[in-house]
Amino acid sequence: MFESDARRALATAVQPAATAFEDEEPPSQPRRHPQWKDVPHEQWDDWRWQTHNAVRSVRQLRHLLSFTPAELEALGRLEGEYKLAIPPYYFSLIDPRDPNDPIRLQSVPSPLEAENPSGYELDDPLEEDKDSPVPGLTHRYPDRALLITTPNCSMYCRYCTRKRATLTRGGWEGVSADDERMIDYVRSHREIRDVIVSGGDPLTLPVSKLRFYLENLKAIDHVDVIRIGTRVPVTLPQRLYDPELIELLASAEKVYIQTHFNHPREVTPEAVRVCKALLRAGMPINNHSVLLKGVNDDLGTMRSLLRGLLRAKVRPYYLFHCDPVTGAGHFRTSVWKGLEIMEGLRGHMSGIGIPTYVVDSPHGGGKIPMMPNYLVSMSDDAVVLRNYEGLLIRYQAEDKPAANGQPTNTRGVSGLLQGDKTVLIPEQNERMARRKPRVVRDGCGGDSDASDLGGEGNTDGGALRPIIPLPMLNGNGHANGNGNSNGNGHGHGQAASNG
Repeated sequence: MFESDARRALATAVQPAATAFEDEEPPSQPRRHPQWKDVPHEQWDDWRWQTHNAVRSVRQLRHLLSFTPAELEALGRLEGEYKLAIPPYYFSLIDPRDPNDPIRLQSVPSPLEAENPSGYELDDPLEEDKDSPVPGLTHRYPDRALLITTPNCSMYCRYCTRKRATLTRGGWEGVSADDERMIDYVRSHREIRDVIVSGGDPLTLPVSKLRFYLENLKAIDHVDVIRIGTRVPVTLPQRLYDPELIELLASAEKVYIQTHFNHPREVTPEAVRVCKALLRAGMPINNHSVLLKGVNDDLGTMRSLLRGLLRAKVRPYYLFHCDPVTGAGHFRTSVWKGLEIMEGLRGHMSGIGIPTYVVDSPHGGGKIPMMPNYLVSMSDDAVVLRNYEGLLIRYQAEDKPAANGQPTNTRGVSGLLQGDKTVLIPEQNERMARRKPRVVRDGCGGDSDASDLGGEGNTDGGALRPIIPLPMLNGNGHANGNGNSNGNGHGHGQAASNG
């Protein structure tokens, strides 16, 4: 599929950095499988060499990884069902000693692909073909269109939603009548503002054909955004060592890169280098991850991945629940697992590193966001919200006078809505413990309830008690308090609640 490009001289390569990293978080270290340890650097860094030497058969796999006889027999039966291609670069990220290695699970066939115990798996679970007015184009959302530009990929993910498209053997070298129809459709539908150029992987297209898409879409005045959906930065970064390709992408001016890192080990120095090259050329990079059982379905792995992406200035955009596509049932977690992971992200790491968790719904319903419940309860005057620490906080729902009457003697969440409380604080809250307590004297001579300020129980009149100053909302939803700041910059204030 790269014959036209192979005739051109290899452009000067962008040499991958050999920097050593002090910690074990991404970027991971460059490595090679022993099979390719003697390959010269200039060949290893040539995407054509990587493509030509990709692992494409079970016969090759059996010499590179360990399989049981039963596994080999099952894989042999699967070989004709779905294409296999793993560049040596990406294959080298696999730990050959671990049969459950997360890179291996994504790229190497498994006997589990032949099973469909739920009966729920479909060839086209998102019904993209039903929303296709012309061959290769899906028009689902009013202002967006998806173009399937090629069936080819640099590496064939075992959970791919579009296996029905990538099953096609061979490639589409020249510009076809269907390519022209897709461009004409976009041109004639002025409501389309955003075009996703996808596949397969459009960065496996010959340069001449990729130029056809970019130049035509750039020339359509109502198209504001051209998104390139590609996994090349992850599986074959050497393709983007060619500055001519990056220059072509940048020349379209409207291009955003939508890439697909699933595991922190994929955030290699090579991948980071090409992401930075794309960013320097003016193209924002968003990342799509898929929640995959055994790959990234635990909080620690997901946090490590997202932090690695932030260091590379790649914005985590979507976390997809794995689609019910044929042969991928063993990758699917429960939706509850996704919500559990999201619970451990919001508030625990920077908001710019938190993707939107979505279910791409059946029947072409599109992406539906999923998140933990932060709205706990509500009344006519207020809502009770939960933060990431478990604080339950009364928040005035709108700016209006408080209802007449005295607060009701009630507790818990009901006390936040109907009583005189504004916050419930879990025991052993670390953030509250970090706040510097101040000692105040209760001059009223009676018991004093400190529960709203993080205190516990009652104190004797006149006793000294530590107070952690929490602002409280008055009836108008505003915080009352006298704030005094000393010379060291520490603020002290006492807030009162009017219920």
